[in-house]
Amino acid sequence: MKEARVGETEVVEKAKRRRFTAEDKRRILEEADRCTKPGEVGALLRREGLYSSLLSVWRRQREAGGLAALAPSKRGPPAKVAEPGARRIAELEKELARSQARLKRAEALLELQKKVSEILGVELPKQDEES
Repeated sequence: MKEARVGETEVVEKAKRRRFTAEDKRRILEEADRCTKPGEVGALLRREGLYSSLLSVWRRQREAGGLAALAPSKRGPPAKVAEPGARRIAELEKELARSQARLKRAEALLELQKKVSEILGVELPKQDEES
């Protein structure tokens, strides 16, 4: 009885996104444009490991601006340019929020102190209120 041999497959920890240069995209598009018989484009896509939607995207890019449009670009939204005082404003807003939270706690403690003094019958000294 003969043993079946299983080829080793390497499993990478994290898959990497494939990147195509503008020249690769141009070459593949030219090959796709030369395909005339049924099934040739499908064979090209299988050989290159691509989806037809990617080919469509590359064609739109080519029509929009030639080879420069095919060059890879960074993904995601463009980075926001920080305003000069934005960092200081953020710090001040945090400090204001902390101060407001402390004020709310202090007011709640004063109310609690007044209620406890009423229950116990202890008179608190009168203070001038600002509001």
